[in-house]
Amino acid sequence: MPADVGAMLALIKELATYEKASGEVSATEASMLADGFGENAIYKALVAEADNQVVGTAIYYFAYSTWKGRMLYLDDFIVTESFRGYGIGKKLFDALGELAKAENANVFRWHVLNWNAPAINFYKKYDASMDGSWLTCKFTKEQIETLF
Repeated sequence: MPADVGAMLALIKELATYEKASGEVSATEASMLADGFGENAIYKALVAEADNQVVGTAIYYFAYSTWKGRMLYLDDFIVTESFRGYGIGKKLFDALGELAKAENANVFRWHVLNWNAPAINFYKKYDASMDGSWLTCKFTKEQIETLF
């Protein structure tokens, strides 16, 4: 819901701080509202609430894999630190898995930092495949503007 965007952005910033990348968040409430709602939405999100506040979010979108077809890509999965350990992350992740199944996705994919042991251990409980043979590549906005 649009009313949740402020809380979602706060969670994104909390995650960026945890990942020692707080200066890298360029998303704003306005950009998240524009990109996530309306007929041209490019992402979707689930939120988890406790004590009448958003304490977790899973931001995802559907993409296409040339080898596998329809894919659910989980871009970020965050539960605020003070609410971890209560099963909120499991409920969010399970809801995404159910969504992937309902939408007939052939792949449910995400990335995790190689040093984030708590997240890796969480995904291992699901027997997730950890593929170390692929490297994540990207261009920043500045590189896009300079190179192209």
